[in-house]
Amino acid sequence: MLTIWGRANSVNVQKVLWLCEELSLPFDRIDAGMQHGRNKDADYLAMNPNGRVPTLIDKDFVLWESNSILRYLALQYGGDTDLYANSPPVRASIDRWLDWTLSTLAPAERTVFVALVRTPAEQRDVATLEADFRSVGAHWAMLDKYLASRRWIEGDHFSIGDIALGTYARRWFGLEGVELPDLPALASWYERIAVRAAFQRHIAVPLS
Repeated sequence: MLTIWGRANSVNVQKVLWLCEELSLPFDRIDAGMQHGRNKDADYLAMNPNGRVPTLIDKDFVLWESNSILRYLALQYGGDTDLYANSPPVRASIDRWLDWTLSTLAPAERTVFVALVRTPAEQRDVATLEADFRSVGAHWAMLDKYLASRRWIEGDHFSIGDIALGTYARRWFGLEGVELPDLPALASWYERIAVRAAFQRHIAVPLS
């Protein structure tokens, strides 16, 4: 059985839980991070010197960084699934979106998420929030344009690229108190991933 360290409301932990469910992999999850603490304890830092979540333990193999965990699980346990395509061009394209999610989308999205979900209304910097919201909206608009001619993020099948982006899309579409731009291709893609049982179990939970 796999062990996954990390709190269930972490977007990066959610990615891993989603993929485990898609692969029918049993796991034991241990709360860590934010209110649960533990991620700065010496024993945790011995596993993950970055001190963040998630951390995956598979027998004697320990791995951190959520998108690296997605790649590992898909390669190790994905078998002949299309979760991480065998075609080098398609796999490279999936990797491109995994990298873009962490380097570009996540930093922009986080500021808006923290402001609207984790910050009381009276403490928000409205001018900064509006600018950050436009920035993350532009990123989603780019993805909307890309998805206009395709069903999944890359190739002909659902993949870990959809998982990585889908966890952040849940936050985007779940924001309250703002008017989201009309992005029909993005919305259609989101509807396709949101009906998956693993999404419903691990991702479609209240934002917190």
